[in-house]
Amino acid sequence: MYELIQAGAHSYYINCPAKIGVYAADPDAVYLIDSGSDKDAGRKVRQIMERQGWRLQAILNTHSNADHIGGNHYLQAQTHCTVYAPGIEAAFTRFPILEPSFLYGGFPCKELRHKFLLAQESDVTDLAEAHLPQGFETLPLPGHFFDMVGFRTPDGTVFLADCISSRDTLDKYGVPFIYDVAAYLQTLDQVEALEAPLFVPAHAEATSDVRELVRYNRAKVLEIGETLRSICGTPLCFEEILQQAFAHYGLTMNFEQYALVGSTVRSFLAWLKDSGRLAASFQNNMLLWHTSA
Repeated sequence: MYELIQAGAHSYYINCPAKIGVYAADPDAVYLIDSGSDKDAGRKVRQIMERQGWRLQAILNTHSNADHIGGNHYLQAQTHCTVYAPGIEAAFTRFPILEPSFLYGGFPCKELRHKFLLAQESDVTDLAEAHLPQGFETLPLPGHFFDMVGFRTPDGTVFLADCISSRDTLDKYGVPFIYDVAAYLQTLDQVEALEAPLFVPAHAEATSDVRELVRYNRAKVLEIGETLRSICGTPLCFEEILQQAFAHYGLTMNFEQYALVGSTVRSFLAWLKDSGRLAASFQNNMLLWHTSA
């Protein structure tokens, strides 16, 4: 864990729970792609960079989930590096209480205010203002989160952030976190068409051919949609739908899973309604979801 692995002529990744990218064309101006989950991850990254004789220039955050920005605060304090994040992700990175608040749909109780969902704040600059090395490309990858991006480094290595999950993760957890299902499916189409010598997803093995895993992720999304439509064969409120979804996928509910899976199920319900495959009605002051009018 936290092994530095070369991915291209000047590109590397640090093998950890959410892979951290490194671009090191110039030892005095090294770029990180994400920073890990917390202060301990940041410390391990700093130790790796010191062993290599590298100086951290900037952190490029793909998106603002806590497991990708958790090392920002420590690394920025230690190295005075710049932290860049795209669009809405910059706001969430600057004010990380937004993540558990968004997931829960209100002020998060203390069971949701911990490092898994609540990183330390960072001094953030919008990614649009970054002066990246020549040949460095930003790839919009919305869907998993608001304005998530990936990066193609000048040697061709593509860092895909959280736009695909491993087979093991999908099989184990059943419902991957997705914010915007329609945008996520469009991102999968985009990624399936990409060519690169190496793709580095944050939560799957690096590979030279990502197409099969993209198709597996797409099939999972479509299967979840059909499962929720089946559950809504009779009118149900959200809590009943969530209960049946947990039972179907063999999940155990706690506050974290309620927030994460619940947010995703709400996104699926919105997608199914907007695409005409579910209907919604208000009865006795309850919002009910169903497959027919």
